[in-house]
Amino acid sequence: MVPKRLPRISILFLTSLLALAPVHCRAQAALLMEEPYGFYGVINPTGHNAIYLKNVCAETPLKLRRCRANEQGVVISRYYGVDGYDWVAIPLIPYLYSVDDIADVPAHVDHQTVVALRNQYREKHFEPIGLDQPGKSVVHDGWTQLIGESYERRMYAFRFDTTPEQDDALIAQLNDDRNRSHFHMLFRNCADFARELLNIYFPHTFHRGIFPDAGVTTPKQLAYKLDHYAKKHPEIHLTVLEIPQIPGYRSHSHSTKDIAESFSTTEYVVPLTLLNPYVAGGIFVDYFMRGRYHLVPKHPAVVDPDNLAALTGPVAPEENSAGAGMQATGAASSRAVTAAMGADSGLKESKAAHE
Repeated sequence: MVPKRLPRISILFLTSLLALAPVHCRAQAALLMEEPYGFYGVINPTGHNAIYLKNVCAETPLKLRRCRANEQGVVISRYYGVDGYDWVAIPLIPYLYSVDDIADVPAHVDHQTVVALRNQYREKHFEPIGLDQPGKSVVHDGWTQLIGESYERRMYAFRFDTTPEQDDALIAQLNDDRNRSHFHMLFRNCADFARELLNIYFPHTFHRGIFPDAGVTTPKQLAYKLDHYAKKHPEIHLTVLEIPQIPGYRSHSHSTKDIAESFSTTEYVVPLTLLNPYVAGGIFVDYFMRGRYHLVPKHPAVVDPDNLAALTGPVAPEENSAGAGMQATGAASSRAVTAAMGADSGLKESKAAHE
C-alpha cells in the first residue's frame, strides 16, 4: 500500500527542483573596459566601453536575436563613422581577433597581418551592407574599431549574471529603436551607450552627474559604479577578467583613467590650475575621494584564445563574485575545445532591411 504522504513528498521535491532551475539557466553579460592606445590615448586616456552579451547574438550587425546552440554571444558598442549607425553588434571572436574561428587567431601579429585579417572580415561581412563607409562622419575608419580589438589594447571584462527576460528586453529595445548616430564626445559617447544598456538590466542605477567627471560618462566611471552596485547585490556574481593585448602590432595600451584622474595625474593639472584653481581643486578632491579606487584585482583570470571559456562559460564557485576587490580565478579551456564550439556569426541580412 502506497503511503498517503508520498504525493506531498513528491510535490516538495519537484518544487525544490524548480527553485534550483534558474541557477543553472542564468544568462551573462559583461561590461568591457578597454584601455586607450596610441597618441590619441595619451591625449584622451579614458578608453572605450562595450557590452558583451553571452546569450544574445547578431542576425546581422544591426539586428539582434537569441543565440542558438554553440554560439558565443555578441559585443555591442557605439562608435563614430560606421555609415551613420548608432550601434553595431559583432560576434565575440571577430570583435576580439578579426577571425571567425578561434583556431585562426595568431599568437603574434605585425601591421600587415592585422590589416589583412581586418580586410578579409570587412569584405565578407561589412562591405555588403556598407559598414565600412563613414557616412557623414569625418572619421573614415570607424569600422576598424569593431573587429580585432585585442590587437590594439588590453581590456577588462566586468562579468555579471542576467536573466533571459532581461536579455529579451534588450533585444526588443535595440531592434525597435531607430539605429541612427547622434554621436557626441561629451554627451552621447561609447560609455553613455553602455550606461543605457546597463540600465536595462539594472533600472535607474547608472546616472550622469556633476561628480564624478564633470557630468561626462567615462568607461572607468561605469566600471566603478557597476562594482559598487555589485557589492550591494552579490547575487549578480560580478567577476573581473583580463583580456590581454595580442603582442606585435602596437606597443602596450595605456591604463584607463577617468577625467578627474587624467587632470590630477598628468601635466594637464598645470594649465587647469592656472586657468581656474577652484575647478582644479574640485577635480582633485573628486580624484582623491574616488579616483584611486582599485577596480581590477591583482591576478584576474585571463581570457585568451586558449581560455575563451573563462568569459563564455558559467561562473565557477571559486571565482570572485563579491566585486573587484577579490582575486579571480578562471576555469581552464583549450583552443581545440573552444574551436569545436564554433563561432557562427549569422550576419546574413542586407543593409536595405534596416533603413
